[in-house]
Amino acid sequence: MTILPHGTRAPSFELQDHLGRSVSLDGFRGSTPVVLVFFPLAFSRTCQGELCALRDDLALFEDAGVQLLGISVDSKFALRAWAEEQAYSFPLLADFWPHGEVARAYGAFLEDRGHAARATFVIDAGGVIRASFATAPGEPRSIEQYREALEALPSA
Repeated sequence: MTILPHGTRAPSFELQDHLGRSVSLDGFRGSTPVVLVFFPLAFSRTCQGELCALRDDLALFEDAGVQLLGISVDSKFALRAWAEEQAYSFPLLADFWPHGEVARAYGAFLEDRGHAARATFVIDAGGVIRASFATAPGEPRSIEQYREALEALPSA
């Protein structure tokens, strides 16, 4: 797996969130930086721990003026049940069909496993990836990795 590096133009996409709303990366261009958080599967232990850490430290992203978006190959229905159970207040996007297409565009799809890797992309308001990182299967990302990655965004 080779994820897209910093300096790359972020591939456009449009996906449904866990509430069935359409979310387009282009909708944020020109106004809001975005952090894309690809994760393997809803309801899995490591993913839940990671997303709960993001939920509990959401101010980190809000204070930076960044929109946090989680993305997995789960259906919007599974993502909605999980978001409600865990009280996630940020959008969870369904890269369900074509299966993993957005994760593939970012180099974050694990073909042998059929789901996304744990990969993160910090995208500036102009649509350029300013930081990207991934962890090995089963290895969670840390809030410190997010803090460091957010520092790559240009100051407003």
